[in-house]
Amino acid sequence: MATKQDHPDSNLFPHATGPAKAIVDAHQAEQPLKLFSGWFCPFVQRAWTVLEEKKIPYQYIEVNPYHKPDSLLKLNPRGLVPTLQYDNKPLYESTVICEFLEDVYPDHSPTLLPKDPYDRARTRIWTDFCTSRIIPAFHRFLQFQPTDDEEGLQGVRKEFLDKLREFAQEMDEEGPFFLGSEPSLIDFVVAPWVMRLWVFDHFKHGLGIPEHSNDAAWSRFRKWQKALEQRPSIKNTTSETEHYLPIYQRYADNTAQSELAKATRQGKGVP
Repeated sequence: MATKQDHPDSNLFPHATGPAKAIVDAHQAEQPLKLFSGWFCPFVQRAWTVLEEKKIPYQYIEVNPYHKPDSLLKLNPRGLVPTLQYDNKPLYESTVICEFLEDVYPDHSPTLLPKDPYDRARTRIWTDFCTSRIIPAFHRFLQFQPTDDEEGLQGVRKEFLDKLREFAQEMDEEGPFFLGSEPSLIDFVVAPWVMRLWVFDHFKHGLGIPEHSNDAAWSRFRKWQKALEQRPSIKNTTSETEHYLPIYQRYADNTAQSELAKATRQGKGVP
């Protein structure tokens, strides 16, 4: 009989590496605000980058979400990361956590949600687009089988690229971030997947963004991508590529058993 220790996805490198490990080590002291994390998880990185960007004091607690400790389950019955403990009360869902951090720490800059009600609503439209459109298309492409079905692979590649291009068309013309010269919540919500675009070159015969194109949307996308990759809060919460490889190999083989992987196989969105 299988135990939770036998979960096929549970064999993970145990901790963050590279610059991310230095940040983890610097946030081990007891703090009222606690982030239950998995170093590898892009949804965790959403909340983690916001904490780092706004320089909010927090305690980092590493969790293997396939070996759910009681301390996590008491806060979040689903045992998912990220889970935030604030004033001994739980919060979860990564975008909810990000907005909460913006609301409860208003004196910590930068401000990630615009003050103008229209711009604030537009921010929510495009953060939702990231979760409901870009991420599912990312996973349909990554999990597509078999990879020798060139026509099918090209179809899911095109679907993903179409979503990225639609997103890029909505960006501020100058940038370099989505809304302009300063980053906003939109950037941090989608940045973890931008930092993982290399998976398509490694596992799926290339991402396929035109290298030399006069298309203004792709030129704008590349400028934005570079700005995210160079942002310290994003770059320094990313571990070394070699430790992501076994995780994304399971997704690329469509054998991963995470909730997101299973939802993708069922044709659903982010669970």
